[in-house]
Amino acid sequence: MIRERNLKSLLRGVLAGGMAMLLTGCMLVPGKFVSELTLLREGTFAYTYEGEIHLMSMSKLMKMGSSAEQGEFTASTCYDDETFEEKECSAEELAQQRADFEQSRAGRAQNEAREAEQMKQMFGGIDPSDPAFGEELARRIERQAGFDRVVHKGDGLFEVSFRVAGTMDYDFVFPTFERLPIGNFFLYTARRDDGSVRIDAPGFAAQGAANPMQAMMTGVNEGGGRNELPPGMPAPDGTFTIVTDGEILANNTDEGPSADPRGKRLTWAINRMTPSAPTALIRLN
Repeated sequence: MIRERNLKSLLRGVLAGGMAMLLTGCMLVPGKFVSELTLLREGTFAYTYEGEIHLMSMSKLMKMGSSAEQGEFTASTCYDDETFEEKECSAEELAQQRADFEQSRAGRAQNEAREAEQMKQMFGGIDPSDPAFGEELARRIERQAGFDRVVHKGDGLFEVSFRVAGTMDYDFVFPTFERLPIGNFFLYTARRDDGSVRIDAPGFAAQGAANPMQAMMTGVNEGGGRNELPPGMPAPDGTFTIVTDGEILANNTDEGPSADPRGKRLTWAINRMTPSAPTALIRLN
């Protein structure tokens, strides 16, 4: 009983933190995908992302929480005030426990209603629970430059085809959605004064501080396994590749660079076991 209460308390804390992050910005999680970044000494770059993007909406987190927290009243163990030994609960004790349970449930309902309204305002007045919300958001995203195709598959899952090319004389972030605050990014490139480019892909890691949402949710289950995600939590499954003819100064791949007709290739396999977000430092000139 004590272990069960501890698990539920932990889950409530995780969900509260998740709600706070969601109300600050939308959390995005990759699904099945293939992504490649090309950096050339001539100063050009190209980036592609083919695959799934999950929008972790408040309704999904609330649904995940309700499976663990909702249900009928269950009496807790009662103890003698003097001996601290277990005893049969009195009618008064059971009545107090039930009253506390109902008060807690009512409080959660009020909080969920308030957070749902906040989420609606964050989406510009569109209710994320509206059946037409996904299609409207897909239409809005697809009109952005770089998105060749955006299809809402249901329940916050989008299948996208993205490609962009240009000159690496500015920082680049993916993804960005018009009129939508994003709380995390899959990829970030930063150009330095010395001609090098740092690449960080915090969204391509299922564990650790690099991805706070996944880090909070990973391991919150009955088994307590660090690599097990709760039901409903999407798991990333894909590859991220960097191709460059520049000088690779640093990277955290397992195998290091391999040969490529365009220069060198760095490859990361991304899944729920990925311990660290991909990162690299490449000098272009």
